[in-house]
Amino acid sequence: MTISTSPIIREANASDLPTLLDFEQALIAYERPFAPNLKKGKISYYDLAAYLKAEDIRVVVAEIAGELVGSGYALIKENKAYKAPQHYVYLGFMYVVPEYRGHGINGQIMIDLIDWGKAQGYTEAQLEVYAKNESAINAYARAGLVPEILSMRLDNIPPENQ
Repeated sequence: MTISTSPIIREANASDLPTLLDFEQALIAYERPFAPNLKKGKISYYDLAAYLKAEDIRVVVAEIAGELVGSGYALIKENKAYKAPQHYVYLGFMYVVPEYRGHGINGQIMIDLIDWGKAQGYTEAQLEVYAKNESAINAYARAGLVPEILSMRLDNIPPENQ
């Protein structure tokens, strides 16, 4: 698909919530193969209704010709006590509708969110991504992010008495 117009990146509002909830479920479905320990059935990653009302969280959408095609949020998190800076901009809910991927929309969303954090005086942005989600990792690398810590887990540890 060729996109004939650049998306508008704007702050999300309450009327966007139904679509944002659909995006969240699509994101979860996309990520399930990367996370076999996600609970079965319908789950939720975010409290999007609360995020939309919070003054210290920025939720944005990408819109093309009146259609929502992407989303993301930024909030400020406290860093680990042994790391600097003390606070950073945390990026999450990075989602682009499949037929619109590959056109830089995710990057435009990230720029908006990082600029929001910079305007508040923050100098670092972080996010989390599943280690096997290569397309997302590549997109984030194109935006200038670099890997830092890889979280690992061990599944199905047998009980001691077996």
